[in-house]
Amino acid sequence: MTIQYVFDDAGRETAVLIPIQEWRIILNRLKGSAPERDDTEHLLSSPAMRERLLGSLESQDRMTWEEVRGALVFERKAFEDLS
Repeated sequence: MTIQYVFDDAGRETAVLIPIQEWRIILNRLKGSAPERDDTEHLLSSPAMRERLLGSLESQDRMTWEEVRGALVFERKAFEDLS
């Protein structure tokens, strides 16, 4: 089997199709090469990051999910308009 590339109308690569058996081989190799880690534990191990994370939990200056999504959509649209 071969890997297939998907292109958009402008000829840009947008996706890759990998046969499932090859994908499983890749996943097994990745699982074997990098130990699982708890990102929370990793982040909290840094004093500076721990302070920032704990400070953000106490902060009242937060965005709702809808505000975050709206900001991301706006940023993506602005970026797309540049290209």
